[in-house]
Amino acid sequence: MRTLDDLLAEGVTGRRVLVRADLNVPLDGDRITDDGRIRAALPTLTALLAGGARVVLISHLGRPKGAPEDKFSLRPVSARLGELLGAPVAFATDTVGDSARDAVAGLADGQLALLENLRFNVGETSKDDAVRGAFAAELAALGDAYVDDAFGAVHRRHASVVDIAGLLPAYAGGLVLREVEVLKRLTESPERPYVVVLGGAKVSDKLAVISSLLPKVDRLLVGGGMCFTFFKAQGHEIGASLLEADQLDACRELLATGKIVLPTDVVIADRFSADAAVRTVPVDGIEPGWLGLDIGPESGAAFAAEVLAARTVFWNGPMGVFELAPFAAGTRAVAEALTKIDGLGVVGGGDSAAAVRALGLDESAFGHISTGGGASLEYLEGKTLPGLEALDV
Repeated sequence: MRTLDDLLAEGVTGRRVLVRADLNVPLDGDRITDDGRIRAALPTLTALLAGGARVVLISHLGRPKGAPEDKFSLRPVSARLGELLGAPVAFATDTVGDSARDAVAGLADGQLALLENLRFNVGETSKDDAVRGAFAAELAALGDAYVDDAFGAVHRRHASVVDIAGLLPAYAGGLVLREVEVLKRLTESPERPYVVVLGGAKVSDKLAVISSLLPKVDRLLVGGGMCFTFFKAQGHEIGASLLEADQLDACRELLATGKIVLPTDVVIADRFSADAAVRTVPVDGIEPGWLGLDIGPESGAAFAAEVLAARTVFWNGPMGVFELAPFAAGTRAVAEALTKIDGLGVVGGGDSAAAVRALGLDESAFGHISTGGGASLEYLEGKTLPGLEALDV
């Protein structure tokens, strides 16, 4: 395995370095609502630029269907990146066409160009190896070396993640290496007690990782929308709360392990709105028609105590609808406890990382905030991630 440090040691002055980053940020129109992934890419980019590289930055954003869509353009990312770097960023309006070639040709040493959304080209995500390979070859023609620093995409068999790594000298970026280092600690040698906190909407999204982690953890705390399917499996009334009826048997099997910790109280509302009528009730007190939107204060305090007593904590998924103020307290309780543990606290990317920033918490107070929610979960499940395999990480 070759790393970014190896590439820098070889010398990058004048070399065109293709950097695959994960700049898949949330947008409200042209406004970036969370620039965390852009900032996470800065250390690798600044190291290469300081070394005199001509950096060609590539990424996806959203889920376009292989053709340009204005709402998925990386142009707002280009503007924000220029602000953070304090230097101009050339922006190509295509991926491998005339604009991309001109942008790369116009780079001087220590300058950067960002190409348009990779998923505007059908070759990026094609399941046809030949189609994907052809697009990767066009991308490779724009660089002399390749750095993968997009941990959030390493679980995807895409042209810019897997195929290109066989066409150019390939290196693992610092962000990818840090993510793998932390996840190895969680899977191979966690200090105990080891507690996992899982939230989010669906049990089905987390079933594989729950099954994989249960034998390894001391406690697994379940909140978010997914906890209501567990409550239903216990025979409780859950009103209009989220339910995956086909997961009830799986929930009963998981509960039988004795390691699952569920909330004891919940915050319910008469509708999904910030100005809804809101009540806090015990889990056996949910009435028909009401829906659960957060864990309750008693549960928030209990979950925080479990986190504070642990030496290793992995958290993925909010405890409630944190975007709406009346239903953010449970997520805040878990997040704030994670900043105070005597050990390693890992925020597992995705909505959890977004919640940390939305709630205004100090990111530096966390042991690690992952940039890859799906990739983190698949790694913890024990799956082989194609992007890491391509880099021999």
